[in-house]
Amino acid sequence: QVQLVESGGGLVQAGGSLRLSCTASGRASSSYTMGWFRQAPGKEREFVAVIRSGTSTYYANSVKGRFTISRDNAKNTVYLQMNSLKPEDTAVYSCAASAQGSTWIGFYASPGRYDYWGQGTQVTVAS
Repeated sequence: QVQLVESGGGLVQAGGSLRLSCTASGRASSSYTMGWFRQAPGKEREFVAVIRSGTSTYYANSVKGRFTISRDNAKNTVYLQMNSLKPEDTAVYSCAASAQGSTWIGFYASPGRYDYWGQGTQVTVAS
């Protein structure tokens, strides 16, 4: 079992920045592929970014160039640095852990590829 806890959400003005954290506990958590997803009211869950247990990353086009995913395996923590935030980035952001293997990192853009989920943290971007 892996438990995930997100933090770092909040209210920010458009153009501002936030850094989300996701701390994992449980066996072998550093070996999981970790993803960030978001869900706005009335919308489906949307892929944001993913990072393998190494450094390979993949981003949704909507956040590419503005968001950066990273991980510190010694701290069992994954980060999502969000810059140049827009009102349309407003959502509940959740991290997820996948034990499923694929040579194609795009495999992890689907929520169904993940085995564990955090509770989420609210990000609100005011215009």
